[in-house]
Amino acid sequence: MVQPRTPADVLSELIASTNAHDLEALVDCFADDYELTDPAHPARSFTGASQVRKNWTTMFAAVPDIHIDLQQHVVTTDGFWLEAAQVGTRRDGVTLIGQMVFIASVSGGRIASAHIYVSPVETGGPDIDTVFGAMAGTLTARSGGPHAGAAS
Repeated sequence: MVQPRTPADVLSELIASTNAHDLEALVDCFADDYELTDPAHPARSFTGASQVRKNWTTMFAAVPDIHIDLQQHVVTTDGFWLEAAQVGTRRDGVTLIGQMVFIASVSGGRIASAHIYVSPVETGGPDIDTVFGAMAGTLTARSGGPHAGAAS
């Protein structure tokens, strides 16, 4: 009997298949009833490997050099966490750089569920004092205006 892939195997295949633009191998990393939760953007949450297929078909077509730069990861007995950059250039010439944290639960050799936190990299924008001031409602004229956002 063939043993299911370990979480380390699934993590390795997830990165390799994404970077190789191997849609079939990528989708095979996910359970048919996979559940993705995006806590910061709940409307982006979904269920089903078919949505993974749809998302990555779009991404591979629109960003032909998209790749994942794995920065750090932790593998457990039932899943993994990763921090990575998604990097590429869209067909219209715009550079795409997104930073993400992906926390996955693996069952039966496939990702059963995950939480994702992903955001475009913003090289400019408000500084930390402005962000916290906006969140707290204590902005001053010197702070650059109302730029409410998430803080960490």
